[in-house]
Amino acid sequence: MLVAAMVAQVTATAVVSTPLLLIPHLHLDEGLSLVASGALAAAPLVGTLLTLVVWGAIVDRVGERIALSSGLALLVAGCAVALAGARADDAIVLALGFGLCGVAAGSSNSASGRLVVGWFPAHRRGLAMGIRQTGLPLGVGLAALVVPAAVQTRGVAWIVTLCLVVAAVATVFIAVTVVDPPRHASEDPSGGANPYRGDRRLARIHAASALLVIPQYVVWTFMLLWLIDRHGWSAAAAGVLYAVSQVLGAAGRIGAGWWSDRVGDRLGPMRQVAVAATAVMLLLALLEGSPVAVAIMVAATMITVADNGLAFTAVAEIAGSRWSGRAFGIQNTGQYLTSAAVPPVVGAIVQYAGYGWAFAAAAVFPLAAIACVPVATRR
Repeated sequence: MLVAAMVAQVTATAVVSTPLLLIPHLHLDEGLSLVASGALAAAPLVGTLLTLVVWGAIVDRVGERIALSSGLALLVAGCAVALAGARADDAIVLALGFGLCGVAAGSSNSASGRLVVGWFPAHRRGLAMGIRQTGLPLGVGLAALVVPAAVQTRGVAWIVTLCLVVAAVATVFIAVTVVDPPRHASEDPSGGANPYRGDRRLARIHAASALLVIPQYVVWTFMLLWLIDRHGWSAAAAGVLYAVSQVLGAAGRIGAGWWSDRVGDRLGPMRQVAVAATAVMLLLALLEGSPVAVAIMVAATMITVADNGLAFTAVAEIAGSRWSGRAFGIQNTGQYLTSAAVPPVVGAIVQYAGYGWAFAAAAVFPLAAIACVPVATRR
């Protein structure tokens, strides 16, 4: 079930990350402005954030298997629309297709998390969720190995066709392997009642996660372009380093999950990650033009993603099995709402003020998140 959850997450993430990785090609080779290409990269994020709570409610109602299978089937349909746009050289249809892919990806965010929480006991759940959360950096890393280099020679349509094939294979795999986990009423701390009533912990975790995802998406969105444009790297070499950094990010999520199991706490480690993210983004802003900045950027890709699994596990444990799908949906909606603004807004900052100011601006948000993490109210 952990493998199935990761297949769903890696597939959806790789597909919706594709337009983000097309930014260097679209901007440097085809002359598209950073604001316009950033808007294309934001299309799947918008599609996802508009439907995350709906997918969470679907998971709570019908279970993980149906939600995951239908979501991946919709991902195939979105790739088909995007392929039509790529072949017709129609940027609007291409964006609509990737927006539909974003809608589909919302199912894996809620259902795969519920699958892991349902099948693993509390003392192993942090590590298991950390492994599941590696699906995001691994999906981005997989796409980074293929998209930047292949788009130069094969074109956008070939890239989208590959996305369609991978999504179709994953759909079949999920449909025949996923089994819904058992539901134990005794393990539901809310007893089925609304966990948001009289308890601010979930709201504070949602707020902290929405703030912490901003530096993560700044790094994910602009690392490739920064390496090529600011440091003179080739697209292929930049793609390889980007992929390696995503693997390190996956290791960071696993390590954070293991750490939380060892200390029996999700929220204390989450606050420490927020402190580290603030420090690394400030350091990157100060030294972004120097050779050592590449190593700092790689460290930033590892640190800025380490909190995701901790937050998801805490949300599931506080919300309980009858509300965790909707709580995941609300959690992800806040994250995607803030991350959807990153490509166009930060693209404008880079274009008019430079990378240093963009990285410095990103450091403000994890600094604010430190106060939001409800460490003092954990139980």
